[in-house]
Amino acid sequence: MSWAGFKKNVNRATTQVMMKTGHVERTNDRDYEVEERRYRTMEAAANRLQKEAKGYLDSLRAMTASQMRIAETIDAFYGDAGTKDGVSRSYKQAVEDLDAETIKALDGPYRNTVLEPISRFCAYFPDVNECIKKRNHKLLDYDSMRAKVKKLVEKPDKDVTKLPRAEREAEMAKQAYEQLNEQLFTELPQLIDLRVPYLDPSFEALVKIQLRFCAEAYSRMAQVQQYLDADTRDQYANGDLDNRVEEVLQEIRDLSIAGTV
Repeated sequence: MSWAGFKKNVNRATTQVMMKTGHVERTNDRDYEVEERRYRTMEAAANRLQKEAKGYLDSLRAMTASQMRIAETIDAFYGDAGTKDGVSRSYKQAVEDLDAETIKALDGPYRNTVLEPISRFCAYFPDVNECIKKRNHKLLDYDSMRAKVKKLVEKPDKDVTKLPRAEREAEMAKQAYEQLNEQLFTELPQLIDLRVPYLDPSFEALVKIQLRFCAEAYSRMAQVQQYLDADTRDQYANGDLDNRVEEVLQEIRDLSIAGTV
């Protein structure tokens, strides 16, 4: 940081302290403040959307990985019994295909149509925030010069050139502030309004990708169902599966080694 920049930062910090103590009057622009609050709300929502969108893809991977571990465990649990009817092996194959084909096929489109557009939108925020920061600095400079002019008017200095010089500096500070303020006041609402048409295609892509994943997952699991015995399928359809489970549990309880359970 240059010496001039350091001096400006010190002066701005001093002005902020003097504002808190009431020695410098603060310029308030209610209309601009409303637009900045709207922008901050959108910024927070967009950053959260970016985080959750990435989390969704990670969750899909984690879910299919968990399904594969469950399938491997079930296959080992069934052993030869599962080999006879093929149910455990077919389930294992179904979740392996879901992970190897469906998730990998959706990864690229999801990144291109959902993650990357959201990330590009959020990438504008640092520049906007820098512009807001610069506007706030210019406002502090303007308020500081206004206070200086007011002080010289109320208590004239022996050097009569100080007041007109301070007035010129105050006018320059005002113009610099108003230029940035007007730019932000005009463009922040435009940026906020553009969020919907920009993100609409990504939202549509998200829905289609979710639909495809759910449809393919359902299709693969439906293929496993054919390996279940007919009685089990009928009991499930008629809502009698709970009774069947209870019957098996009772048979387990009747075993002498499990009689205390």
